[in-house]
Amino acid sequence: MSILHVILLAIVQGLAELLPVSSSAHVVVAEKLLGLDPTTPQMTLLLVMLHTGTMFAVIVYFWNQWKKTYFSSGDAFKRFLIRLVWASLLTAVIGEVIIKVIEKTAFKGASKGEIELLFGRLDLIAPALFAAGLLILLAGLMEKRRMGAHEKVYGDSVTMRQAGWIGAIQGLCLPFRGFSRSGATISTGMLTGASKERAERFSFALAVVLTPPAVGREVMRLVKASHAATAAGVPIDLHGSMMMGLLGAVFAFLAGLLALRWLSSWLEEGRWYLFGIYCLVASVVVFGLYHAGY
Repeated sequence: MSILHVILLAIVQGLAELLPVSSSAHVVVAEKLLGLDPTTPQMTLLLVMLHTGTMFAVIVYFWNQWKKTYFSSGDAFKRFLIRLVWASLLTAVIGEVIIKVIEKTAFKGASKGEIELLFGRLDLIAPALFAAGLLILLAGLMEKRRMGAHEKVYGDSVTMRQAGWIGAIQGLCLPFRGFSRSGATISTGMLTGASKERAERFSFALAVVLTPPAVGREVMRLVKASHAATAAGVPIDLHGSMMMGLLGAVFAFLAGLLALRWLSSWLEEGRWYLFGIYCLVASVVVFGLYHAGY
């Protein structure tokens, strides 16, 4: 894997992770087009570092907003924490149940790693992108109607009901690559009555909470792969891979900041629905790539 490959993947990850267009779908397509193997330990380490870079981009970008909204007083923080825990629990429970159901029905006898690889197939990513596009388009058109009618939504934080719906929809799209997490959660917040600003703030706060466990899981997988490679007499160059990972994290961080500025701008201008149109078009392109043999 060359430095150019790392930079390209970092930019794709940084932009697509934080824009509502599904980073997993774009990274899978990029890996296939670049001829990279996503199962190698080096690739696993790189993806861990890219996720870490985008997580820090979210923290830097939203920190002042979160301080003003969620940490302005003890009561504000308590309300935020209760909603965050509620949404996180729903995400974890619903996501785990769906994964178990998939394991027991559609892919009997397959390991979690094998199932993840199966969900990396382009013919499964395409319909997930299409579904995400429809949800984003619906929320965007509803927001345009609300803006046209000069309707206003008051309050700084999402309600318990809105937090519950956001957590539930996030759990629902956990296994499916192509179903944008930010697209689904922000759209759900808007469809349940939250303002676009509240939905955006809460969605990314929830993402920061859920990113470390996901990164930890990938690190454990990397450690196991490293031990297996060493036992097989093919040790991994962890130092070289870490340097590549750090380079990728920096570019993912910078691309993430750019993506968040873009996202906030389009939300503010009532252009959220355009991300939905993009996902619909992308689903057709991905399906075409699948039939082309990728």
